[in-house]
Amino acid sequence: MSTTTAPHFWRDPALGFIEARTIADGRKVTYSRHAHEHFSIGAVTAGRSYYHYGADTFEICAGTVVLMNPGDVHACNPIQGEPWSYQMLYIDTPWLTDLQHQLGFSTDQGYRPFNTPYIQDETLYSGLLELYRILVDRQAEYLQKQSALVSYFSEVQQRLNPAQAPLREVNHKLERAAEYIREHCTQALKLEDICQAAELSPSYLIRAFKQYCGFTPHAFMVNQRIQFARTQLRQGELIADVALAAGFADQAHFQRTFKQHFAATPGQYREVLKPSADNPHWPPATRPSSG
Repeated sequence: MSTTTAPHFWRDPALGFIEARTIADGRKVTYSRHAHEHFSIGAVTAGRSYYHYGADTFEICAGTVVLMNPGDVHACNPIQGEPWSYQMLYIDTPWLTDLQHQLGFSTDQGYRPFNTPYIQDETLYSGLLELYRILVDRQAEYLQKQSALVSYFSEVQQRLNPAQAPLREVNHKLERAAEYIREHCTQALKLEDICQAAELSPSYLIRAFKQYCGFTPHAFMVNQRIQFARTQLRQGELIADVALAAGFADQAHFQRTFKQHFAATPGQYREVLKPSADNPHWPPATRPSSG
């Protein structure tokens, strides 16, 4: 198989329940009908292909999201040599079943299958591409990847396979989650740690936290880190030390994030706060008071 048709796989030991795959040129990638033990979802990113699902065959094109329940017999193959490409995610069934229970399905039931083999849905399509991008991003933090996974598959579930039971409002628990993030923002937080502290399920936390706080849990954590870093810079700490203390993977990541939040680099922010002896271009008359 040539390098243009070779598949690329992504795995992360910290997220052992999911695997990703991308095919940039599917013209020579053909499958016999087969089935998986896991749940599969994919996005056709270019071209057209045949989608064999059970006894049916569909023509699908770029913008299509395909779904395969565990055990569903299927195959996707090129149409007479036409170029096409796609991205796939494979999710362990117990993980998705647990999410379904969190979203309101009875815990007496096992996995509830989807009855939609494919769909043209811009929200689910663009969301899947964004999720894939976050998963393979080496700079993305574990909490960000966890949050993106729960958020996206909750969206899939609610749009295509909704439960009947409504979720309860528990704002005091959301505040507890926010407080936990504030207190531990410089650490490598995990979604399960926040959920345990707040006594909330991951699906509820991800869905309700943004409405309550205006941020996703990960964005809230990053914002808290920037506030922490700002205080450290005001105290004259070195930028490299601040980046490490605030929990960023490296100084470059800290620099980018700080500028996104503050419209200035850490160096620019720290420079204006230096005493006039260290910054002769800062007129003493405009120097802010120490109070």
